[in-house]
Amino acid sequence: MSKFRVIHYLNQFFGQIGGEDKADIAPLKKDGPVGPGTALNGAFKGEAEVVGTVICGDSYFAENMEEALRQIIAMIKEYNPDLVVAGPAFNAGRYGTACGAVAEAVVKNLGIPAVTGMYPENPGTDMYKKSVYIIATADSAIGMRNAIPKMAALGLKLLKKEEIGTPEQEGYIARGIRKNYFAQERGAKRAVDMLVAKIKGESFTTELPMPAFDRVSPNPAIKDLSQATIALVTSGGIVPKGNPDRIESSSASKFGKYSLAGVKNLTSDTFETAHGGYDPVYANQDADRVLPVDVLREIEAEGKIGKLHDYYYATVGNGTSVANAAKFGQAIAADLKASGVDAVILTST
Repeated sequence: MSKFRVIHYLNQFFGQIGGEDKADIAPLKKDGPVGPGTALNGAFKGEAEVVGTVICGDSYFAENMEEALRQIIAMIKEYNPDLVVAGPAFNAGRYGTACGAVAEAVVKNLGIPAVTGMYPENPGTDMYKKSVYIIATADSAIGMRNAIPKMAALGLKLLKKEEIGTPEQEGYIARGIRKNYFAQERGAKRAVDMLVAKIKGESFTTELPMPAFDRVSPNPAIKDLSQATIALVTSGGIVPKGNPDRIESSSASKFGKYSLAGVKNLTSDTFETAHGGYDPVYANQDADRVLPVDVLREIEAEGKIGKLHDYYYATVGNGTSVANAAKFGQAIAADLKASGVDAVILTST
């Protein structure tokens, strides 16, 4: 019996091309396994073989998603595979988005199964968990040894058209798909049993897990705005013309700090948006629509606020991981506090 043919999708780092300096490389293909593909090959235990690897830079994919997918799918199709494995991407936002998009495109366009792996908080998880199987991984490559065997095992089950178990049994992230089943006890009794266990402080497993959200207590209101220093922060991607820090249009890995000294209005000659998640035309025409420097200067002149802070901070919220967003927020907040800023106006798109 011939082995199943597998294609492995990797980014420039795991594809052994280079780091962030090579993140803009266009898709390319190599025969056989590369990097973690060797471990993946071994995890199939002779039942399947990684016959080719497709590699694409994270920035290239994020900035040219439609064209990148077209090229990648064409390269995958050349190998006539039975299965595609993407990643794992762990908590890398751009990589996770690419892995999810590639896996989804493979299922839809080639009609073959695909598996990927991500940390649950990777933005690619929420974007693609309903359309593809995503093995839950650690947040960094330290979890590679655990992720690869689970991805291989699930891939083989899909290839053999075997019944796929629950997320807990197979290790994939819940897809939000409901399936009917016969329970030994009716729902009312199960609910009461869980309530009793909760009251007693005993462990129980809910049948309908709820999302967990951060709760942030607001600071007290500013008593006198006329004496306050107000700063602007945006996730709408407004940057100086040319995007000097090369903030990514999706799944940002950084934020920028830019001077507003002497700036009364954001013109199309000096500012633009780096954001890839909305139509940039109107923001590029007048960046004040996203970052209202003009209005803040007006009320500053009127004495309604004490001062507009000399710097603003910008990143892109499109697909950015929760971990990166929290890291950006903590760094920006520390800088604002050190500068004596009293309040922030945070704008999106």
